[in-house]
Amino acid sequence: MSTTVPSSGLAAPAPADHVEAPDAHEAVVGGPDAVGAAAVHTAPWGADPYANALRTGRGPLFLRRSDGWLLPLDVERWCSDAGSADLSALHRCEGPVLDIGCGPGRLVAELASLGHRALGIDVSEAAVARTRGLGGAALLRSVFDPLPGEGRWGTLLLLDGNIGIGGDPAALLDRAADLLGADGLLIAETAPVDVDERVRVRLDDGRDGTDGRTAPASARDAEPFPWARIGTPALLRHARAGGWRTAGQWGAEGRTFVSLRRPVRERSARTSSQSAESANSAPVTSSQLPK
Repeated sequence: MSTTVPSSGLAAPAPADHVEAPDAHEAVVGGPDAVGAAAVHTAPWGADPYANALRTGRGPLFLRRSDGWLLPLDVERWCSDAGSADLSALHRCEGPVLDIGCGPGRLVAELASLGHRALGIDVSEAAVARTRGLGGAALLRSVFDPLPGEGRWGTLLLLDGNIGIGGDPAALLDRAADLLGADGLLIAETAPVDVDERVRVRLDDGRDGTDGRTAPASARDAEPFPWARIGTPALLRHARAGGWRTAGQWGAEGRTFVSLRRPVRERSARTSSQSAESANSAPVTSSQLPK
C-alpha cells in the first residue's frame, strides 16, 4: 500500500497519439538506487511496523486515528496466495496491468501466472522485495511519481484499501486517468459499507505497553498521513464527476469491487512530464517481467 501525495509544477503536455503498450524493456525493476527521477517517500509504509509485518507475514497491524479508532489491516491475506475474491478482479484485467500499492505481491505473481504483463509499485522496500521474491516485477515508487508506460496501461488495480491512497479519491482517479490507455480499465476495491470519509492515521501494531512491549520510536513518532475510506456509492459519485464510465460492480467473500472505464479527455500536463522524467531515469531491466 502506498500513501505518497501528488507533486505539482509539471510542464505542458505533448501529443500522445502514437504510444505503444508497455513492454518488458520499459516496465523495469530496480532497487532504491535505480529509481532515478522518482521522488519516493518510504515513510510511513516503508518503516516499522509495516515492514515488520510483511517480513513475518502476519499482524496485528492497524490504521489508527487520533481519537483511537482502529482499522484492522489483513496482513495474513495480503501475504497469502491470491484468493477467489482476488481472482474475481484479476480475471477482468485487460492488457498490461499496473498494481498500485502492490504490497507483498500476491496479485502481481498471480497475474504473471495468468499470462499478463504486470508491474507492481509500492513505497515500501519490504513490499517490493517480497514481490520480487515471488517472481513478480516491482518498482519502489508512489503512484504520483514518474512511472513507465504512462498513458498506455490496460488495467490499473487499486485493491486492499488502496483507493484511500493520498486521502483524496478525486485526485487519485485523475492520476489513474493519466496512466491508462484509451478505454483503459480501473478496478478498485471499495469499503463494504456506504462511507466517504477523509482521515489522518498512523500505522499501529497494537504495542500499547500493556503486554510489556512498546512500539519502536519510528512508529510512535511518525507523522499521521492522509487516508480515505470510500464505499461503492461514493466512488461512483466521484467517478461520474470525473467522466469515468461504470463497467461493473460485484462482491465476493464479503469484499466489494467496482470497475471503471477511463474518461475520454485530453491528457494532463503530468502525463508527458512524468513520462519524460521516467525515460531519463537509470532503470535496471528485469527478465522477471512477463512477456
